[in-house]
Amino acid sequence: MIYGYARVSTTAQSLGEQLEQLKQAGVSKKNVYKEKFTGTKINRPEFTKLLSILEDNDTVVVTKLDRFARNTKEALDVIEPLLERNITIKVLNLGTIENTTIGRMIMHTILSVAEMERDMIVERTQEGKAFAKRNNPNFREGRPKAKITDDKLHAYELLKSGLSYKEISKRTRLSVSTIQRVKRSIEFDLEKEK
Repeated sequence: MIYGYARVSTTAQSLGEQLEQLKQAGVSKKNVYKEKFTGTKINRPEFTKLLSILEDNDTVVVTKLDRFARNTKEALDVIEPLLERNITIKVLNLGTIENTTIGRMIMHTILSVAEMERDMIVERTQEGKAFAKRNNPNFREGRPKAKITDDKLHAYELLKSGLSYKEISKRTRLSVSTIQRVKRSIEFDLEKEK
């Protein structure tokens, strides 16, 4: 049996591209397991369900190896038991990982390179932040403070009048989370002025 697995890390991301690639690779829609769940967590519900139904000699298709795991150790913990059961893993952007000497070597090499790339990105990001902190007295981590525009100020006034976040969102076409941020920002500024 051939199964597919698709995952994105946040609910804002789309599974569409992965699902299309799995379809083109010959995976039946009924055999695709998909979820919007961060890869940093090991216990992903749909992935766990897929692993539980796999039988010897089945095939699992993923678009990229990082759909399985975020680091080498975790990926090995998942992939090695599958290979021992002669379950083939097809990674569409890399190739096939099978229970052979070459297949295992390729898997270890690819996973190590992927982990090194992620570590280097984190390292460069941290170096950039450290440089900015040393050289820019106005540097602040996180999202830059948004300007309070007239429509945001209007939303805050509506909130003070007793309307609910949902009602204000409908009237102003601002998201509830934006209105909440505006409220926190205005009230923080008012508190600072005291």
